[in-house]
Amino acid sequence: MSSVPDTGPDTVAEKKRLRSAMLARRAAAFAAAPDAGTRVFGHLGVVPLPETAVVAGYWPLRDELDPRPAMTALLGLGHRLCLPVVTGAGRPLAFRAWTPGAALQAAGFGTQVPAAEAGEATPSVLLVPLVAFDEAGYRLGYGGGFYDRTLARLRAAGPVLAIGLGYAAQRAERLPRESTDERLDWIVTEAGARRFDPAP
Repeated sequence: MSSVPDTGPDTVAEKKRLRSAMLARRAAAFAAAPDAGTRVFGHLGVVPLPETAVVAGYWPLRDELDPRPAMTALLGLGHRLCLPVVTGAGRPLAFRAWTPGAALQAAGFGTQVPAAEAGEATPSVLLVPLVAFDEAGYRLGYGGGFYDRTLARLRAAGPVLAIGLGYAAQRAERLPRESTDERLDWIVTEAGARRFDPAP
């Protein structure tokens, strides 16, 4: 499988077409496996997380796989947690410290974020939501590029582990991609976990 990104003018249009189809597939998977978020933690245990890792989760939107059961369990194992915050279009995400039960406030895109008083955090592990993932470890998101910019910035500063969370039904053989698309290190679904070797 080629690791060369797509460069044709139809790449964005193809992503948009696939996004619509894969969102429908995700909705069906959500309805069929309401306990998937709990089942994911059992598979997440095979991923070697640094003992002192600060883990960034996400507040699930609509039928995204819910990472909160796994996040609560990771807190019990001694990991610190944080949630992403959108700071503006075209900018990387920021992160604020979070613990289960802490107060949240409404933010853009229908999500919830910790208040500014929670304090900023720099994660070394990211649990990443997705619309689809492929056999090479790339993900399809919502088109804003927030996680790609964030991973690029964090990886430039040091080691970061990116773990995509989703349903097995969200797998695609190959997604169209651009040079700015960041690769995931792992995909974890309700069916299991898969590691992707570093890109050549």
